[in-house]
Amino acid sequence: MRWIALPLLAACAPTPCPEPTAESRSAESSSGGEARHAHHGRHEGHHHGEGMQHDFSDVARFEAMFDAPGRARWQRPVEVVGLLDLTPGETVADLGAGTGYFEPLLAAAVGPRGRVLALDSEPAMVAHLRERAQAEGLTVVEAREVAVDGPGLEPGSVDAILVVDTWHHLPDRVAYATKLRDALRDGGVLLVVDFTLQTEQGPPVSARIAPDALVEELRAAGLQATLVDETLPDQYVVRATR
Repeated sequence: MRWIALPLLAACAPTPCPEPTAESRSAESSSGGEARHAHHGRHEGHHHGEGMQHDFSDVARFEAMFDAPGRARWQRPVEVVGLLDLTPGETVADLGAGTGYFEPLLAAAVGPRGRVLALDSEPAMVAHLRERAQAEGLTVVEAREVAVDGPGLEPGSVDAILVVDTWHHLPDRVAYATKLRDALRDGGVLLVVDFTLQTEQGPPVSARIAPDALVEELRAAGLQATLVDETLPDQYVVRATR
């Protein structure tokens, strides 16, 4: 089994992780299909920007969780995508795309002349993303396997970047955010969605990042970052621009 610090969904996307069983791996979710993050291994690394580690290679297991119908109640995907202010023809990157939860909405937002780059560091997830895009006719979606320590995006190549339920997985976050800043075109938007310190959803509190700390990380990378108003019940959203 491979254990890596994943820039992964969205999720990954949006990427809730499972709670551990006695074997430290369980696909448990609540009655609404709301998966929770596992406390597996050392999670105190967020204080040093090291990122929380987890294995996401079992695609079928995570697909049942990430794409559960109940997720829409707390993830509010339509609202999240709306905060990106995408226009037809733009290029958006979904960092930590996981099973592709956000890809249909992103594809609709950028239209047939736009591009959606679904990025993930787990090869099995990338293979699944490609199969899903083909099966659903999402011709503007391109799935890419990326390194753990960077998004692999060319400078000035994207109009927007979405990072959902993933920021706490990233290693050396200020350095990573600097790479994301460089990938944005002038005026480009980086949207980060992660779990509040108060919610029962998400990773253990020791692995979470406070909203003001995330804002400071993005500002340290040279981005203009602010906490935005939203209605997500378990998460906060930070919007940054280059």
